[in-house]
Amino acid sequence: MSENNEQQQITMVDEDGNEELYNVLFTFKSPDYNKSYILLYPAGKADDEEVDIQAYQLADSDDPADPQGGDLLPIENDDEWDMVESMLNTFLNGGGTDASDQDWGVPDPK
Repeated sequence: MSENNEQQQITMVDEDGNEELYNVLFTFKSPDYNKSYILLYPAGKADDEEVDIQAYQLADSDDPADPQGGDLLPIENDDEWDMVESMLNTFLNGGGTDASDQDWGVPDPK
């Protein structure tokens, strides 16, 4: 995600063609599964309002540091769900996670 304060958003289209705007909570790459994930919540919710957070696997061609959209894939493996929930809990408990503190597999220039 970008380092400015603008909230990154994506539009999701359901099977009936209805569009809904979502805020990107965070994205991350799992070296254990060699996949990237995105966590979203409906846009327009107040900060103190409970929200339903949704998680998806990003398509292999999408950059987790700056997702551009495309197909979001369901997470079908229970072990992957456990890992995603662990990452969410870390984020919610102040552990933070965003593009600036993720290992995207880019070689260190040092």
